[in-house]
Amino acid sequence: MPQWAPYRSGLGMVKASWERAPILGTALLGLSLGIGGNGQRLASAQPPPPTTEAIAASAANEASEDVLDQLLPDILAPVAPQPPPRPGRRPSNPVSPSLPPSQRSRPPQPAPDTEPASGLNDPADQTAPAVIDLPPSGRPPSLVVFLAMQQELKNLVGRLESALLMVNSRTMPTTLTLPTEGGGLAAATSIKGSGTAPLILHPALTEAQQLLAQWDELLAAGQHNTLRDRWVAMRDQLWASFPPDRVIDQAEIRAVWLDRGTIVAARSPAGLAQVFDRLAAAGITTVFFETVNAGYPIYPSQVAPEQNPLTREWDPLAAAVTLAHQRQMTLHAWVWVFAAGNQRHNQLLNLPLDYPGPLLARHPDWAAYDNHGNLIPRGQDKPFLDPANPRVRRYLTELLTEIVTEYAVDGVHLDYIRYPFQDPEANRTYGYGEVARWQFQSMTGVDPINLSPRPDQNIPRSQHIQSQALWDRWTDYRIQQVNSFVETIASTLKRQRPGLVMSAAVFAHGEHDRRQRIQQDWGTWAQAGYLDWIVLMSYAADTSRFDRLVRPWLVNQTFGSTLVIPGIRLLSLSNAAALDQIQVARDLPTPGYALFAAVDFGADFHTLSAPTLGNPSPPSQTPYQMAFSRYQTLQREWHWLLAQQKLWMERDRLAQWVETANRLEAEFQALAESPSRRRLAAVKADLAQVRAPISHGALVNTANSSYRLQSWQHRLTTIEQLLNYGDRRL
Repeated sequence: MPQWAPYRSGLGMVKASWERAPILGTALLGLSLGIGGNGQRLASAQPPPPTTEAIAASAANEASEDVLDQLLPDILAPVAPQPPPRPGRRPSNPVSPSLPPSQRSRPPQPAPDTEPASGLNDPADQTAPAVIDLPPSGRPPSLVVFLAMQQELKNLVGRLESALLMVNSRTMPTTLTLPTEGGGLAAATSIKGSGTAPLILHPALTEAQQLLAQWDELLAAGQHNTLRDRWVAMRDQLWASFPPDRVIDQAEIRAVWLDRGTIVAARSPAGLAQVFDRLAAAGITTVFFETVNAGYPIYPSQVAPEQNPLTREWDPLAAAVTLAHQRQMTLHAWVWVFAAGNQRHNQLLNLPLDYPGPLLARHPDWAAYDNHGNLIPRGQDKPFLDPANPRVRRYLTELLTEIVTEYAVDGVHLDYIRYPFQDPEANRTYGYGEVARWQFQSMTGVDPINLSPRPDQNIPRSQHIQSQALWDRWTDYRIQQVNSFVETIASTLKRQRPGLVMSAAVFAHGEHDRRQRIQQDWGTWAQAGYLDWIVLMSYAADTSRFDRLVRPWLVNQTFGSTLVIPGIRLLSLSNAAALDQIQVARDLPTPGYALFAAVDFGADFHTLSAPTLGNPSPPSQTPYQMAFSRYQTLQREWHWLLAQQKLWMERDRLAQWVETANRLEAEFQALAESPSRRRLAAVKADLAQVRAPISHGALVNTANSSYRLQSWQHRLTTIEQLLNYGDRRL
């Protein structure tokens, strides 16, 4: 008898009950699905462990990454164990979920519609292509690319100037003083009208300005190869001019994804300590520690079926919590949520390529499928759980509750919090788990497997409209499965640990694209305040592409009190290119950045980046303290430019601005030391007054004046974001 046959009869009873009485049907659903979870290990012998080199190499290829009806609260309510002192290893009285029926076997699957693992081209693993992709020598770029090169050079001048200005002003007092009469402080109406030369902080900036002045002439003269070669040389020269030997100490979130491959290769707490030493040397403040990968927890769990076979001799999570806190870092448990297996990981364990992972091997009825019946979509390498399945949601809730109650983690970082990538235009869609199908059919009378994102054009118009409406409803249904899980798990875990930081790794694609292709509506999570941080997987092959990926979310939209942090993929980036993307993040309205991944830290990356990144901010630093620190960094820059007579306003307005800026510093200090809503209101009011002249009335005479004023506005926006975030946690 097929393994799921007993469940089919149970589901049929539930479906019939649902149609007659939804509440009764919901209750029967929980009974029919049982409670399994802590199943026995497979009887097969364990293969020999792979080499450290193989483990580390495989990790470089892995990218970082329902609706339960409101009638299910009793079924889904997590069973919260009494937490022993953290970081513990096991509960003192573990309660193991019942095993699945012993007669279960893996259900027959359709013929796999996947490519060999070595040839996978999963969209989740891809980096966005470079905007400026220069052809081989002898072939000039297109005019569109030349325009992008010109703008990128202007922006790079601004970014280098930002880094140099922060360094040069580091020792300046924070209190502003009004300059003496004269000195170019008259009511200048333009930089040219000031009669003084711009401030040049490095000779390379002068050379870059000269190239920009000649740009149109060289382009008009057809000297395309010359212009391309000079641009490449100038870019490299500007990159080399970033200050590698002086500390930039701006308070910021500097996160890194510490991948499973690097953890396994460490082999022991002593080996892992060396990894954390390198991260500390690179100025990292927050570690996303890969805790659940491909269905395996990296620690000895009482909830999951089995620990990752590659870490059974020790508890990496317990060691990581201690190591991070010893180095003044915060540690967030990075968890694969709905992705339940990984074909690359199967190869490391010498398991069959189609092994679905420890969860789905024991609970095949928890799986989702594509519209062709495949567990893994074509061209991808990971099976997914059905987010609509109450047993899935309960299991994940219990697993995550175990993590936050057994270990002193500072946060939980949700990855693969979505469906796998789909292509609706090619009729490749996903999410057809048993529960999702009958639940949607009970609501609409239509099995979603019979719907299509491309209704037949030959049917009557009324039927076409109805078919499209049903498809849109199916899309919304799947989106709501993910949204409701994010809301539920965040509130559940924060009841366990009120100070816990909840975050998620998400794609930086447009909203429509995400909703249609992966059902990831993270804008709703942010606006509703389900999560504290949204971490964009804005992986880009060049700085221009990175800026285009993150700017719509950081500049053009706001997300309430949720912080949005861009991610930078180090793979295939030179150190200079990675540091340039970091500077983009520093000049945009965001409190930090995240680096993917530790496995891609080059031998010299920590040496090159450490002085630039500076010392980590203490993990106990509050959002108000971070905002205060960032404001003082701006004060130092303003003080230095005023002393250099390169920052101007009309004198009366300047006097008022200086007075307000200094008063704001005192108010910030009071808020940071003793937070209150009254002090927060005072800071916000004066911050608005300090911002106003930066937008209208201030002149700054530097190599890229417009970039300078814009970057100050962005950084002031970051301070506002931190204040809103602090207000939420007050």
